[in-house]
Amino acid sequence: MKLDRSLAFFDLETTGVTVGADRIIEISVIRISPDGTRTDFHKRVNPEIPIPEFVSQLTGITNTDVADAPNFAGIAQDLLVFLDGCDLAGYNSNRFDVPFLVEEFHRVGVEFSLVGRRLVDVQNIFHKMEPRTLAAAYKFYCGKELVNAHAADADTLATYEVFMAQLQRYSDLQEKDMDYLHKFTNMYNTVDLAGRLVYDENGREIINFGKHKGKYVMDVFRTEPSYYEWIMRGDFSRETKSVFEKLWNVFQQKKLTDLQQKFKS
Repeated sequence: MKLDRSLAFFDLETTGVTVGADRIIEISVIRISPDGTRTDFHKRVNPEIPIPEFVSQLTGITNTDVADAPNFAGIAQDLLVFLDGCDLAGYNSNRFDVPFLVEEFHRVGVEFSLVGRRLVDVQNIFHKMEPRTLAAAYKFYCGKELVNAHAADADTLATYEVFMAQLQRYSDLQEKDMDYLHKFTNMYNTVDLAGRLVYDENGREIINFGKHKGKYVMDVFRTEPSYYEWIMRGDFSRETKSVFEKLWNVFQQKKLTDLQQKFKS
């Protein structure tokens, strides 16, 4: 690399993915100077709000781990100095880490400007250099050019050939049954087909969009019952609404059961 100033690679772990509502719980930065010198900055951060259980399972960071850590205000000035004069780099950083970091600085009253900073998103390099299309997969796995791409018969045959080539290439997939392949290819563990809800590792339903993203659907039903009515009136697929309706019925039945138990006691 030809660097005319330092380049800071960084990554954030957070309580969720909603900028402005969620908080940083860990930050790691590797600063590369033009002469190749490397310096590191790593901090656990007390977010001052609870870390959801599914985030702890994902990151390995619990509320106990950050109980005695400084809050973001406590590290903001040191981090500001560390990033002074740096361009920024990360993975999916342009869409997530950079706006999240700017928001956290703003929240604690510290000005962190992007003016003059150049941003390098490594994920975008990956996607541009290795296109994620059927034609690219056909070339990579089968060594052939996809003729008549976007014609249904050609695409279907190419998909079949790519799948068979994948089975040959990856020994871990050989002799696996459909249950395994179903779970393996369901990367986001969605509840509905549109992915508005996802399961956590314990099989509990989590909202995957909007202002309640990252929250358990049952918790949202309890604190904001009108959310269900908003879903049912909204421009969502019938299948998504059906899933929400089933969960709402479970929620209502639990409320009734709890009420009956209360009267019995």
